[in-house]
Amino acid sequence: MKFICLGYMDEAQWEQMNESDRTALMEECFAYDDELRRGGHFVGGEALQSIRNAATLRYQNGKVTITDGPYAETKEHLGGILFLEARDLNHAIQLMSQHPGVRNGAFEIRGADEQINAMVAARDL
Repeated sequence: MKFICLGYMDEAQWEQMNESDRTALMEECFAYDDELRRGGHFVGGEALQSIRNAATLRYQNGKVTITDGPYAETKEHLGGILFLEARDLNHAIQLMSQHPGVRNGAFEIRGADEQINAMVAARDL
Protein backbone atom coordinates (compact mmCIF):
# COMPACT_ATOMS: atom_id res chain seq x y z
CA MET A 1 0.00 0.00 0.00
CA LYS A 2 1.26 3.49 -0.80
CA PHE A 3 1.50 6.19 1.86
CA ILE A 4 2.22 9.89 1.55
CA CYS A 5 4.30 11.20 4.44
CA LEU A 6 4.02 14.95 4.88
CA GLY A 7 7.08 16.20 6.71
CA TYR A 8 6.53 19.35 8.74
CA MET A 9 9.39 21.49 9.93
CA ASP A 10 9.97 24.43 12.23
CA GLU A 11 11.81 26.88 9.96
CA ALA A 12 12.89 28.98 12.96
CA GLN A 13 14.54 25.92 14.53
CA TRP A 14 16.21 25.07 11.18
CA GLU A 15 17.53 28.63 10.79
CA GLN A 16 18.96 28.58 14.33
CA MET A 17 21.02 25.46 13.56
CA ASN A 18 24.57 26.05 12.39
CA GLU A 19 25.53 24.85 8.92
CA SER A 20 27.39 21.75 10.14
CA ASP A 21 24.37 20.63 12.24
CA ARG A 22 22.04 21.15 9.26
CA THR A 23 24.38 19.17 7.01
CA ALA A 24 24.68 16.39 9.59
CA LEU A 25 20.88 16.13 9.94
CA MET A 26 20.43 16.04 6.15
CA GLU A 27 23.08 13.34 5.82
CA GLU A 28 21.24 11.27 8.45
CA CYS A 29 17.99 11.76 6.53
CA PHE A 30 19.64 10.74 3.24
CA ALA A 31 21.13 7.65 4.89
CA TYR A 32 17.74 6.59 6.24
CA ASP A 33 16.10 7.25 2.87
CA ASP A 34 18.73 4.91 1.38
CA GLU A 35 17.71 2.26 3.95
CA LEU A 36 14.08 2.70 2.89
CA ARG A 37 15.15 2.32 -0.76
CA ARG A 38 17.06 -0.89 -0.03
CA GLY A 39 13.97 -2.29 1.70
CA GLY A 40 11.76 -1.36 -1.26
CA HIS A 41 9.81 1.21 0.77
CA PHE A 42 11.02 4.56 -0.65
CA VAL A 43 8.90 5.43 -3.68
CA GLY A 44 9.95 9.09 -4.02
CA GLY A 45 9.87 12.45 -2.37
CA GLU A 46 10.37 16.17 -2.73
CA ALA A 47 11.64 18.90 -0.44
CA LEU A 48 9.73 22.16 -0.52
CA GLN A 49 11.03 25.72 -0.65
CA SER A 50 10.58 28.04 2.31
CA ILE A 51 7.10 29.13 3.37
CA ARG A 52 8.19 32.62 2.37
CA ASN A 53 7.84 31.44 -1.25
CA ALA A 54 4.34 29.97 -0.81
CA ALA A 55 0.88 31.13 -1.82
CA THR A 56 -2.48 29.77 -0.68
CA LEU A 57 -5.51 29.79 -2.99
CA ARG A 58 -9.08 29.62 -1.69
CA TYR A 59 -12.43 29.92 -3.37
CA GLN A 60 -14.52 32.50 -1.49
CA ASN A 61 -17.63 34.43 -2.46
CA GLY A 62 -17.51 33.28 -6.06
CA LYS A 63 -13.86 34.08 -6.72
CA VAL A 64 -10.37 32.81 -6.01
CA THR A 65 -8.45 34.66 -3.31
CA ILE A 66 -4.67 34.50 -3.00
CA THR A 67 -2.80 34.79 0.28
CA ASP A 68 0.98 34.94 0.62
CA GLY A 69 2.43 32.03 2.54
CA PRO A 70 0.86 28.82 3.74
CA TYR A 71 -1.65 30.78 5.85
CA ALA A 72 -1.44 28.57 8.92
CA GLU A 73 -1.06 29.77 12.49
CA THR A 74 1.65 27.31 13.48
CA LYS A 75 5.41 27.10 14.00
CA GLU A 76 5.68 24.02 11.79
CA HIS A 77 4.92 24.12 8.08
CA LEU A 78 4.99 21.51 5.36
CA GLY A 79 8.64 21.01 4.44
CA GLY A 80 8.49 18.00 2.15
CA ILE A 81 6.66 14.96 0.87
CA LEU A 82 7.90 11.38 0.98
CA PHE A 83 6.16 8.57 -0.91
CA LEU A 84 6.36 5.31 0.98
CA GLU A 85 5.39 1.70 0.25
CA ALA A 86 4.31 -0.20 3.37
CA ARG A 87 2.08 -3.14 4.31
CA ASP A 88 -0.35 -0.99 6.29
CA LEU A 89 -0.51 2.19 8.39
CA ASN A 90 1.19 0.54 11.37
CA HIS A 91 4.11 -0.52 9.15
CA ALA A 92 4.34 3.03 7.71
CA ILE A 93 4.39 4.44 11.26
CA GLN A 94 7.11 1.99 12.25
CA LEU A 95 9.25 2.96 9.24
CA MET A 96 8.80 6.73 9.57
CA SER A 97 9.25 6.80 13.35
CA GLN A 98 12.92 6.00 12.69
CA HIS A 99 13.38 8.86 10.18
CA PRO A 100 15.80 11.50 11.53
CA GLY A 101 13.63 14.28 10.06
CA VAL A 102 11.04 13.68 12.78
CA ARG A 103 13.43 15.48 15.18
CA ASN A 104 12.81 18.75 13.28
CA GLY A 105 9.04 18.45 12.96
CA ALA A 106 6.05 16.17 12.66
CA PHE A 107 5.30 13.65 9.91
CA GLU A 108 1.68 13.21 8.88
CA ILE A 109 1.20 9.78 7.28
CA ARG A 110 -1.81 9.20 5.04
CA GLY A 111 -2.71 6.36 2.73
CA ALA A 112 -2.87 7.14 -0.96
CA ASP A 113 -6.41 7.04 -2.35
CA GLU A 114 -5.95 4.24 -4.86
CA GLN A 115 -9.47 4.60 -6.26
CA ILE A 116 -9.10 8.28 -7.13
CA ASN A 117 -5.52 7.76 -8.33
CA ALA A 118 -6.79 5.03 -10.69
CA MET A 119 -9.42 7.44 -12.02
CA VAL A 120 -6.73 10.07 -12.64
CA ALA A 121 -4.45 7.52 -14.34
CA ALA A 122 -7.31 6.40 -16.59
CA ARG A 123 -7.91 9.99 -17.74
CA ASP A 124 -4.22 10.39 -18.58
CA LEU A 125 -4.39 7.57 -21.18
